[in-house]
Amino acid sequence: MHAYLFPGQGSQFVGMGKDLFDSVPACQNLFEQANQILGFDITGIMFHGTDDDLKQTRVTQPAVFLHSVACAVALNDQFQPDMVAGHSLGEFSALAAIGAISFADGLRLVHTRASAMQQCCQTTPSTMAAIVKLNDSVVEEICNSITDEVVVAANYNCPGQVVISGSLTGIAQASAMVKERGGRALPMAVGGAFHSPLMEAARQQLEEAINKTPFNTPRCPIYQNVCATPTSDAREIKENLIAQLTSPVRWTETIQNMITHHANRFTELGPGNVLKGLLKRIDSNAVCD
Repeated sequence: MHAYLFPGQGSQFVGMGKDLFDSVPACQNLFEQANQILGFDITGIMFHGTDDDLKQTRVTQPAVFLHSVACAVALNDQFQPDMVAGHSLGEFSALAAIGAISFADGLRLVHTRASAMQQCCQTTPSTMAAIVKLNDSVVEEICNSITDEVVVAANYNCPGQVVISGSLTGIAQASAMVKERGGRALPMAVGGAFHSPLMEAARQQLEEAINKTPFNTPRCPIYQNVCATPTSDAREIKENLIAQLTSPVRWTETIQNMITHHANRFTELGPGNVLKGLLKRIDSNAVCD
């Protein structure tokens, strides 16, 4: 069975999507539509901007969404997924690609999500760090031991790599404890504590927008971040999508469940190949385009 994976924030690069714009008329229409919906020239930033321009959350998330959906559109009839999953933001790309939401509605939701998250980042200084060389349970134990600051496990990316998220002080305390336990804490160049309680205000804004957006039954099941299990139920998809901003991304478990459910070929659709690398660390035998 063929599984498609859609990357999240952090996979962007200057020049992303230019080949699709130049060679696929249907993709060119998507890019032009995106400029109109967002009210700014996102294609200009994607094609010719600077790294600093592109890494702003309000730009990055729509850009990755646009590029990922364009990749699916470019495949046309060759896009025949049996199952899909998206990492964080990538869940929106996946939902648009399989028809659970329209491209326009998906882009509007992503724009709302990105703007709300950026507001949270500006209101409450916070950050994330990738923890390597420790078991998940040890990372969870460290986070749970810090009770006077916000610090939680946010992304279970692959065995031996968990991203933690929280206040600046909380992440600093946890990083010191990680070092004491023999692990490494790698600071991440992000503006806030994604997938943590510090995103609650953004979650509320996104919930309002999602509840106003029509969702359809998708063409195949999606394995969602908050539960790592498949669903095709529109109501359940919406509930999980709302919970996502303040819940951990259970990516390791998602991939393991897809393989258990007979996924034997994976394709990453979007900028970069981050998910391909994680897939190989989860299952070295997995085949990924």
